[in-house]
Amino acid sequence: MSTSLDLPGGTWTLGDRTVTRFGYGAMQLAGPWVFGPPKDHDAALAVLREAVASGITHIDTAETYGPRVVNDLIREALHPYAGDLVIATKAGGRRDDHGGWPAARKPDELRAQIDDNLATLGVDALDLVHLRLGDANGPVPGERIDEAMATLVDLQRQGVIRHLGVSNATVDQVTQAQSIAPIVSVQNRYNLADRTDDELIDRLAGESIAYIPFFPLGGFTPLQSDALSAVAARLGLTPMSVALAWLLQRSPNILLIPGTSSVTHLRENLSGAVLELSAADVDELDRIAGQA
Repeated sequence: MSTSLDLPGGTWTLGDRTVTRFGYGAMQLAGPWVFGPPKDHDAALAVLREAVASGITHIDTAETYGPRVVNDLIREALHPYAGDLVIATKAGGRRDDHGGWPAARKPDELRAQIDDNLATLGVDALDLVHLRLGDANGPVPGERIDEAMATLVDLQRQGVIRHLGVSNATVDQVTQAQSIAPIVSVQNRYNLADRTDDELIDRLAGESIAYIPFFPLGGFTPLQSDALSAVAARLGLTPMSVALAWLLQRSPNILLIPGTSSVTHLRENLSGAVLELSAADVDELDRIAGQA
């Protein structure tokens, strides 16, 4: 069995916890469109157990995945949890009957979501809660977050939340959140093709705050995908492995949460991300963002 120090990227201090920079995102364990149960229940449990057996100590989830389904799977597969495992979840949205993702950030809605996360994960306190902002299309500039953050801070004072973060947030919203309470992480969309948060990542690194990118291969144009595939073919790796290796080298505060419902793909991601990209490789990959 690997230890956490064997994983790509080493570790990061997340609040008062040390986690592997290579984590696991559990969203894909739910059914199609992140709705309903998995096609293969036992395979979903196997992926979670393999992630922990591989040394991963950071798992990302949300009560909205399923809904409830993914949290239930995590509890079934891993409870009682290892002392070094950090499970991060989200609050700020819900699922409607059609599988949509409407916002739910009023105080009573947030409290209900925290209660649901506590129950489904089977814990007395949540390690890390990200306030999910914006909508399915991305961050919404100008959206107020003070009331929602204050509600989560109150729950933190009650002892049911250990650490706070924000997700799907603009730079201004990150700054506003920091003015209300300490945050340990920002979870936004970022990858080789979408470099919007470059300056934010560097700022957060200087403040010892983690940046957790989602959709490492999301939003690529065909030309960008072709460019990444060409680099991956030359290196003898999958495009996902190369994209993850690039993220690890981009900044030491970047924590990865690639998702998969396959043990085989999990192992491929882990082995591929070990790659140390050369300066020439990085320069070629950096040019992908400018290709339409």
